[in-house]
This record gives sequence, structure tokens and C-alpha cells, in this order.
Amino acid sequence: MVRKRFQETKTGIEYLKSVDYDKYLRKAGLGKEDHYFWKQIGKALLCTYTLIGVVWVYNETSPLGWWTLKPKPKEERELAHLYERREFPYPGDAEAMEEFVAKGGMIGTTIGPKGTVETDKDSYNYQKQLQDKKFEQEAQKMWFRMRNEVIQELQEKGYDVE
Repeated sequence: MVRKRFQETKTGIEYLKSVDYDKYLRKAGLGKEDHYFWKQIGKALLCTYTLIGVVWVYNETSPLGWWTLKPKPKEERELAHLYERREFPYPGDAEAMEEFVAKGGMIGTTIGPKGTVETDKDSYNYQKQLQDKKFEQEAQKMWFRMRNEVIQELQEKGYDVE
């Protein structure tokens, strides 16, 4: 009777060739029969991330804001073109930093329309400004209406006005 000997251990490339990878991949759900499923998953992910990217780009230039359910007031939409995105200089660029600080980009200040520094801006003052502007517009409308009525009455009486 011939003695059984231990099998020689396979190392390196011999071992890699002898391993049945398909068996392990099948157990993990990555076998040959699962290729169609993962292809569909890949397509779905590609489409989803494409849509998210398009929405993200649209959000950067959107007149609506990000999924706003209540529309912006007319005054805010009219003033929106005055405000633009701030570009911060690279910290290592000394010349650009000096220019940024000179334009009013210092810490603790609010940058208003077209780069002017406004230290007293807050939401209460902004609302008050909008209310004052509305009040002035209504007063001007009323003044013109009264003026036109007086002119019309004078013209009816026979006076030559204007």
C-alpha cells in the first residue's frame, strides 16, 4: 500500500488559478446570472445622479429658489439682480486678499449690492425699507389721482389747464 502524501501547497499564480471565484461571487449576488440586474441598477443610478446634477445646476441659477412653496415677494424679485454671488480669493494670494478687503470683504460686515459695505442691514430694517417704499408708491398714486380729479373738474368748469 502506497502512503498518501500531503498535497503540495499552491502559492502565487497556481493558487489564484485553482480558486473557484464564481462560487463565491454567486453567493454574494454577483454571479453571471446577476449581470442583467446590476446593469439595470447601474442605469438607474446613472439617471438618478444625472437628474440630481441637473436640479443642482438649475438651483444655482434658479429664479424660484430651492423648492420654495411660497413665491418670493415682487420687491425681492426686483432687487435680486443687485445681489450677486461673492467670490472669495485664495488665502495664499496676498494681492487678491488686499483687493477683497479693500472692497469691503472684511469679517463682520455685510456685503450689499455691488460690493458696498452695509453695517446696519438686518431683516427688520429690510422689511421696514420695503414697507416705506410701498407707502411712498401708494402716496404718489393717490397724489396723481387727486391731481387728475382736480384738473378734470377745472376743465369741466371751463378753465384751460396744462
